Amino acid sequence: MKSSFKTIIVLLLFLISALPSSAKTFTVEINKENSKDLHEILLRTKSMICDKDKIIIRFETGRYDFYPTDALIREYYISNHDQDQPKKVGICIEDCNNLTIDGNNSDFIFHGQMLPVAIVNSSNVILKNFSIDFENPHIAQVEIIDNKGDDGIIFRVEPWVRYRIGENGYFETYGEGWSYNQNTGIAFEKENRHIVYNTSDLWIDTKDVKEIDDSKLHAPNWKDPRLLPGTKVAMRTWKRPAPGIFLDNCHNTFINKVNVHYAEGMGLLAQRCSDIELRHFNVCLRDDNDPRYFTTQADATHFSQCKGLIRSEHGLYEAMMDDAINVHGIYLKVHERIDDYTIRCRYEHDQAWGFNWGDSGDSVSFIKSKTMEIIEHRNIIKTIIGQQVDDNGQRTPSTSGMKEFVISFEMPLPEELVTDIDFGIENLSWTPEVIFRHNIVRNNRARGALFSSPLKTICEKNIFDHTSGTAILLCGDCNGWYESGAVRDLMIRKNTFINALTNMFQFTNAVISIYPEIPDLERQTKFFHGGKKDAIIIERNHFITFDKPLLYAKSVDGLIFRKNKVTRNNDYMPFHWNQEEILLEKTQNILR
Repeated sequence: MKSSFKTIIVLLLFLISALPSSAKTFTVEINKENSKDLHEILLRTKSMICDKDKIIIRFETGRYDFYPTDALIREYYISNHDQDQPKKVGICIEDCNNLTIDGNNSDFIFHGQMLPVAIVNSSNVILKNFSIDFENPHIAQVEIIDNKGDDGIIFRVEPWVRYRIGENGYFETYGEGWSYNQNTGIAFEKENRHIVYNTSDLWIDTKDVKEIDDSKLHAPNWKDPRLLPGTKVAMRTWKRPAPGIFLDNCHNTFINKVNVHYAEGMGLLAQRCSDIELRHFNVCLRDDNDPRYFTTQADATHFSQCKGLIRSEHGLYEAMMDDAINVHGIYLKVHERIDDYTIRCRYEHDQAWGFNWGDSGDSVSFIKSKTMEIIEHRNIIKTIIGQQVDDNGQRTPSTSGMKEFVISFEMPLPEELVTDIDFGIENLSWTPEVIFRHNIVRNNRARGALFSSPLKTICEKNIFDHTSGTAILLCGDCNGWYESGAVRDLMIRKNTFINALTNMFQFTNAVISIYPEIPDLERQTKFFHGGKKDAIIIERNHFITFDKPLLYAKSVDGLIFRKNKVTRNNDYMPFHWNQEEILLEKTQNILR
């Protein structure tokens, strides 16, 4: 054990013995010398104090490098991420209460493939004043030098990108413990960093690529007339092994003035958590002069099966490869009705399984997958048993790595719940209230904000600037993504929408798109979203747009669209298939 670590422990023991028996606050200073002992320091400190005592871990301002060789190894099943195990964790906080990590404006730089920060089974944790970044991001950035039409594209590789021509003849990037042949990407305008108009997801073929000189290559099979010289292209894969910050089974988490400049998954992923506040939490470039045009591989923030209040205020979410915020539950698919009180259910999406779904006493509802009709029958979980399922279909009870659950209920199951019809089950006890306020969302792929909670949700005073796809999406899907559920109480007000819909992505039918995935809409007899005349209120927003569609709504009962301002411009040529300002499909009680 290092002498610095011994000194810290001795000092803590002295403080503990010298202070009165009431709740105390202990501060541990971390610097370059003792930073590698962080986890051991935290464990020792926890062992010496009472449950109500507070711990402050304060870093000396500077750069701290975290390497896979020094990481803690953990088996974490993370919602909406690749379930490759194990994870290499840089800063691991488990079973901690009343802990503050104060980075003191430090840079935390990670190497290889890592999960930078994990907070698990903890309460009253504060993260503040630090940035997360990777020395060598897994997204490769290039600049188009010449577009030669049928003769392909000449591009220059940005200086920080490690690359080689692989044995298979493809352009290959690599780092510590990883290598990729990126075959898709997003194109950015060089000067303003907007995603290039009407390009969406690029297909990139680098087969038979040839090096012209240092960092300049010719890809004869990469043909795309839309990519003009000067265009910046972020070459990527669809892999998302880990977010920048992972929250699992935590209560009352506060994150303030934390920046995620890059992560190979989402910026922040929270699952099975209650009460999360993000204030000045940013998924962002380092500054206006940052040579990189991208941040995260997927969403900036993502909340799966949470409850309490989720609050995001004064955040900057830019240049990520997916949405700024997505709040949803998870539908399990019903596979077997064992008896009148018991069913077997399964996680269906290959990036959402392995973690707990529910507890005894939770309230649930059932939904018909094809019509997305909710059965008027709520029930209470009596027991729930998780099961691992191997490749041979063998089931083993487990509390980790579960794909299936055997659930018994307090009351009999509804008669219409039969296994020859696809049904999903939603956990209503794990749904949050949401406040998304005073945020900036800009220059990102796909969509801005996704809300899928029945509880009160407020989206106000945000700026959605060139989100490329839909600015706000209300979804609901028990067939593909299996992300629940219906919206019952949503206010969208005083937001500014600037040139959304420059590209086409999934569910992007208007600037605000209410688009539940309903395979058999014709046979639907009950509406999915809403349920009262003012369930969804969209008012006092400012739409600044070059194209026509403002609002699309499907399967909604109760929507108000009023007092919104529209300013048209000629920044781009209109191209959207939907040329209705307001397009409604199977709705009622609409006021506009």
